Amino acid sequence: MARPIQIIPSILAADYTRLGDEVTSVDGAGADRFHLDVMDGHVVKNLSFGPDVIRAIRPLTQKPFEVHLMATPAIDWIQPLKAAGSDRILIHVGLEANVSAIVQAILDSGMQAGLVLTPDDDAECVMPLLDLIDYINVLTVIPGFGGQAFMTSLLPKITELRSMIGERPIDLAVDGGVNMATVPLAAKAGANAFIAGTGIYSAGASRYAETINAMRMLANANRPIGV
Repeated sequence: MARPIQIIPSILAADYTRLGDEVTSVDGAGADRFHLDVMDGHVVKNLSFGPDVIRAIRPLTQKPFEVHLMATPAIDWIQPLKAAGSDRILIHVGLEANVSAIVQAILDSGMQAGLVLTPDDDAECVMPLLDLIDYINVLTVIPGFGGQAFMTSLLPKITELRSMIGERPIDLAVDGGVNMATVPLAAKAGANAFIAGTGIYSAGASRYAETINAMRMLANANRPIGV
């Protein structure tokens, strides 16, 4: 069965001086969920925010929160992120030595778990955990910073992952450089979830709904039959 198209704002690109308004605006504009990049400056060379910020914005929307966890040791972050209101945690396939144990700990906490592939990770990395996860996020930029260009060389990896997923109920997301020009490319390759930071927030609040709706229409128009 085809997975629903999802348009997912990444608040890393939001205006932090009015973060609450940014969350409620894209929520009302039709966002399917929110993508939250938690970075500690070690996994990638950038700092973002942690559970306190997630807790602060959690009451502003009923949409799910997915956390892209770029912090170690990952096991220490699971319960604080759960307590803050996170619904899913995504971790890099190469984050730590025992990724399967982290995935199991996430599931045991009552949250959903997903895997993140950096541009250097091969599709086959997800195979051992395909029957535990419900989400794969393909980074189409170098992780850590917003505003980068979509790496079209990764489109074949998206197609390979879609084939590997088969009939499993797993969403296949792209993250990085997602905009009006790249949504059709990723959709044709097999993605059904589109994480967009600059691609949404740069449009300005008056055009959030227009932008999200246009991305959704482009994805639906370009996805292969049955995907």
